[in-house]
Amino acid sequence: MDAAAHIIVTGLVQGVGFRWFVEREAKKLRLSGYVKNLFDGNVEVEVEGDRGLIEELIAVLRVGNRSSRVTDIQITWLNFASKYHDFRITI
Repeated sequence: MDAAAHIIVTGLVQGVGFRWFVEREAKKLRLSGYVKNLFDGNVEVEVEGDRGLIEELIAVLRVGNRSSRVTDIQITWLNFASKYHDFRITI
């Protein structure tokens, strides 16, 4: 079933390659959306696709990449709107 989620990742997630990690993992799962750094040091992810695959991505985000330290993830489930055609890093 198609779904969408808005995710805020908190912790040591900027300056450690986290956005590239998220992009790679989302593309592996064939999800669409974006990832970007926020001014408060968190990372924002908006993602669309199969809900089960989004949940897989969330599980990977909780662990993070080698250099990151994720302390919290806030997830807001959204209605699927087919807003994105691919997954990108945005500014």
